[in-house]
Amino acid sequence: MERPGATTLKGNPFTLIGPELKAGDAAPDFHLVDTSLKPVTLKDTGGHVRLISVVPSLDTPVCDAQTKRFNEEAASLPNVDIITVSMDLPFAQKRWCGAFGVDKVKMLSDHMDGSFGSNYGTLIKELRIESRAIFVVDTHNKIRHAEYVKEAADFPNYEAALSAARNAGAATA
Repeated sequence: MERPGATTLKGNPFTLIGPELKAGDAAPDFHLVDTSLKPVTLKDTGGHVRLISVVPSLDTPVCDAQTKRFNEEAASLPNVDIITVSMDLPFAQKRWCGAFGVDKVKMLSDHMDGSFGSNYGTLIKELRIESRAIFVVDTHNKIRHAEYVKEAADFPNYEAALSAARNAGAATA
């Protein structure tokens, strides 16, 4: 499934591959790798509520700020795991975290097959990078919040995502 013009980057329209997920949908599976090259699937991330922050690349100002913001918010989110997904190589993700002291967000890379992007509707066809999005997934693997940021250079609605994560986390406490 392709969604032409579903996202823009600096005003230029791009096509997103995959469905547009909504609150109440089942969270699709994925095949990612962590910074030690270990494979990670949806099942492997279970146990807690997950706030999944999807970014085009950590080496851009908005992605950098978004990831640092969620790292800071992690302390106020008991029962919530924060995950950042990007197409950045695991080595680059690890280097970036070390350079900025980001230690509360789990970094996962979709570079191998783009399964997260194509299953969650965030893969930009023309660039083979992720578009900016936020998902909150509860302990039953149901999506509690989904935001696809129309302009990839814009920030997500932090408060909506954090509120959804807190509410989902409180429900499992």
